[in-house]
Amino acid sequence: MNHVSANLTLYNGVKISGLGFGVWQISPLHTAKCVRTAIKAGYRNIDTAEGYMNEKGVGEGVRQAMEEYGLKREEIFVSTKLWNSHRGYDKAMKAFEELYRDGRIKAIGVSNFLAHHVQALTEDSDIKPMVNQIEYHVGFGQVKSAEYCQANGIVVEAWSPLGSGGVLRNGELNRIAGKYGKSAAQICIRWLLQKNIVPLPKSTHEKYIMENADVFDFSISEEDMTAIDRIPYCGGMMFDPDSARS
Repeated sequence: MNHVSANLTLYNGVKISGLGFGVWQISPLHTAKCVRTAIKAGYRNIDTAEGYMNEKGVGEGVRQAMEEYGLKREEIFVSTKLWNSHRGYDKAMKAFEELYRDGRIKAIGVSNFLAHHVQALTEDSDIKPMVNQIEYHVGFGQVKSAEYCQANGIVVEAWSPLGSGGVLRNGELNRIAGKYGKSAAQICIRWLLQKNIVPLPKSTHEKYIMENADVFDFSISEEDMTAIDRIPYCGGMMFDPDSARS
């Protein structure tokens, strides 16, 4: 990948940008503006969810950007996620596989599935998920789950790629960032890109939205990738789907 809008290809042939923009906890009042700014910066992969309460704002931002920048709808990939109330076989199948077969959605994905969850799902469903979105950031790399998905042709997306901002204060990460003349956030994003994981950074500030997309003019050395891998937990949720309550 050499540009923010460069694409990855899902196993069903659908293309998705390898760097996304997340809107978790962005106020519905500000979502459209943030999405429009992100698309201006080159993002073509926008991630939301029913539970974020800002899907309408995402749609408005996409429409505004299309008109302003002359884009076609198929150039922008929008992901959303079911809320917990849609769990259960009948509801989930109606919301996912039937819509996919009808051509109303381009791809099916899951969120917060660990390796054993993905394995169980693929053994008991007709359509293997194309994407798995998990918490993955410096200090909390869910390596086993990511490697299992990638080995089975499932693209991995990283929510909270900046560890809820906590990892940006880590001394070792900032030391490495200084070597490359980049911010700690840019190093976090580039680290994920080099692992073939799709980061979904979020910001409400135009400066940082732009900065987070400016990560394609350098590469992190193998030595520094290893050093970043070794940074201990320093921010984020450490979400465990096996123990979480719905």
